[in-house]
Amino acid sequence: MNGAVEAANKNIKRILWKMIDNYRHWHKKLPLALLGYRTTVRTSTGATPYLLVYGTEAVLLAERMNAVCRGQLYQNRMAKAFNKKVRLRQFKPGQLVLKRIFPHQNEAKGNFTPNWQGPYMVHRVLTGGALILAEMDGEVWPKSINADAVRRYYV
Repeated sequence: MNGAVEAANKNIKRILWKMIDNYRHWHKKLPLALLGYRTTVRTSTGATPYLLVYGTEAVLLAERMNAVCRGQLYQNRMAKAFNKKVRLRQFKPGQLVLKRIFPHQNEAKGNFTPNWQGPYMVHRVLTGGALILAEMDGEVWPKSINADAVRRYYV
């Protein structure tokens, strides 16, 4: 049994000698040397000591950071492609629009009812894509509505 321990210590010692510049500070590099030793595949077992003890492979911080960076790059690329294709809806005061009827509203009574109601006139455009609508007779609605819930009315 002592032979296996001495062989392991010899390997850890060899890793430490490659990592340190000054032999006095070997204790600062010991945790990294042990991590390297425990996550290296052994030819005798075909597995890492970490896998044999914990039952799962170790995920190193560098691997996690690399995966996070790749995910962030992918998200940025997808957002750029999306923003290139999609144009924001631009509404101007006085423009005629139709308002979407959502299923939870009272106006939605069945399968054969229309999905849009109106026309309404855009009274005011707020920041963030909100609109204040007005009836055709000029009566202004008290609540704003999301610009995604309206579409242009073509005569």
